[in-house]
Amino acid sequence: MRGAAESWLSDMDGVLVREEHAVPGAAEFLARLEERGRKFLVLTNNSIFTPRDLSARLATSGLQVPEDAIWTSALATATFLADQLPHGTAHVIGEAGLTTALHDVGYILTDRNPDFVVLGETRTYSFEAITRAIRLIEGGARFIATNPDVTGPSEQGPLPATGSVAAMITKATGREPYFVGKPNPMMLRSALNRIEAHSESTIMVGDRMDTDVLAGIEAGLDTILVLSGSTQRGDVERFPWRPGRVLDSIADVVDLV
Repeated sequence: MRGAAESWLSDMDGVLVREEHAVPGAAEFLARLEERGRKFLVLTNNSIFTPRDLSARLATSGLQVPEDAIWTSALATATFLADQLPHGTAHVIGEAGLTTALHDVGYILTDRNPDFVVLGETRTYSFEAITRAIRLIEGGARFIATNPDVTGPSEQGPLPATGSVAAMITKATGREPYFVGKPNPMMLRSALNRIEAHSESTIMVGDRMDTDVLAGIEAGLDTILVLSGSTQRGDVERFPWRPGRVLDSIADVVDLV
């Protein structure tokens, strides 16, 4: 790994929290970032919640993260669309995290000849909403999705997520969506722009080889894989890329800040 990092990006689930509980060492990691004056963002592919919602959820786990230090796939998607087509129109399948982000960049949400169909996470996918999206895409709307995750966690077990519903729409239309969230390095680059950081002096901490580490490498960042979430040590060898370091948990990262 390179020298001491000036900026840090950290995944949220599996790194800082796990099943609504703070991972041991997470509070110390965040405190060390503040103490050293390091620029940082907490990243999540989840597009359901606004940064304010997520800040409150983290606070109930004992972690103090201001809302302006949280970067979601919904925010990255809104930033991408505002750059591509300022003040455009979109039909959205998603919740407050996504609709708020699009409103905030000046987008109009409509189901009448939208420029884009934007698919995000929601707890209430409906056949009617998916059918409408399919017809709008066939009518010429461009297809965007916040992230490619095919399942999401719940107390009862895995739930179908954005990637699964996107596959259904693709099968019906023949149109592949453009996924903005991890592992697309664009999400990390937009995060770097948000905090005015440089890839050469930023470290990405994540728990997944196929999203966090891959996105970090492709964005030109140093990477740390922690084994407190999805990827286990034995899984690392299956991938053709390597993280800068493999550590047990965020507690082992504190002294690197």
